[in-house]
Amino acid sequence: MISAWESLHYATLELVRSTPIKQRLVNAYRRHLSPLRGERLPAEIQESFEHVLAMLHGIQPLRGEDAVAASVRKMSSQEADECASLIVEIYGVISRSMLSAARPSAAVVQLHSVDRETEVYAQDSLVAQV
Repeated sequence: MISAWESLHYATLELVRSTPIKQRLVNAYRRHLSPLRGERLPAEIQESFEHVLAMLHGIQPLRGEDAVAASVRKMSSQEADECASLIVEIYGVISRSMLSAARPSAAVVQLHSVDRETEVYAQDSLVAQV
C-alpha cells in the first residue's frame, strides 16, 4: 500500500513535468492523488487537501468526461497554478512533519531515483502509442 507521503511525492513530480499545467494537474490527480483520503493525512493539512479536491471536482462534467477533466478545463491558468502550488505546499508540510518525527531517531531521508520515475513515464508513453 502506497503511503500518503509517496502519493504526494509522485504527484509533485508529475507537476514539474514539461507538459501544460492543466494536463499535469489531471495526471497528478488520476495517477497519484485519487486514491488518497484526507483522513490519512496529518490534521493540519486535511482542510487544504479537501480544498484541492473541491477545486478538482467543482464542475459538472460534459458527456464523456469526468469531473476532474471538466474542473481543470474550466480553470484559468492562475487557478491551475494555485491548485498545483497547494499540492506542493501539502507535500512540503507532510515531508517536514515526517522529518521532525524522524529527527530523534536520526533517520536518513532517502530520495526516489529520477531514473525510476522516467522509466515509469516511458512505459506510459509506450502504452499511449499502442
